[in-house]
Amino acid sequence: MSQPEIGLILGTRNRKKGIEMLELLAPPWEPNPRLSRLVAKTLDEFPGLPEVDEDAPTFAGNARKKASENARALGCWVLADDSGLSVDALDGAPGVHSARYAGMHGDDDANNRKLLDALKDVDDERRGAAFICTLALADPSGAIRLEANGACRGRITHKALGSHGFGYDPLFLIPEYHRSFGELSVLVKSQLSHRARAFAHLRPGLDRLIVTGELG
Repeated sequence: MSQPEIGLILGTRNRKKGIEMLELLAPPWEPNPRLSRLVAKTLDEFPGLPEVDEDAPTFAGNARKKASENARALGCWVLADDSGLSVDALDGAPGVHSARYAGMHGDDDANNRKLLDALKDVDDERRGAAFICTLALADPSGAIRLEANGACRGRITHKALGSHGFGYDPLFLIPEYHRSFGELSVLVKSQLSHRARAFAHLRPGLDRLIVTGELG
């Protein structure tokens, strides 16, 4: 007899990020019959839900806020991520402001143009950067039950390369592959990315919560 589905809300309105998060909950390269029961919705399916003010100074703080406040508002388990790009030559910027670096939240083209302009006089040796991701899972009361982190090092290119992914992906070069995240296949990115690494740390905890019956 098949096991019942387990509902989970992904704390994002970014459709592409939601798809990526959903794929990483129960990836095919790590089969798990319990995690495969997870059925997720994203926040764009709740149009009346107020926006969370992402004013924390760290990725972890913003992930906790998004998970906790949305969980209390919806009365559901919510998994939120806060992630962004930290560029060495810019003292860690754009950091927690990655999604709104150019002013408007989620304007990828404007953010990419601003980043390239900020680095226009910086040579390759000093264009090192890291994508960083923090995940936080809140129960329906808003209590944070799990957290996980992941990072991926790379280098910022001089122009956009490829059309895959979203955000700064076309500017983030993985030196070992000589390709940007915008050029790499979904399968390769799903093994290397900061978000993939964070989810790899999170999945054992999710599994335990399902085994104990707390998440279910």
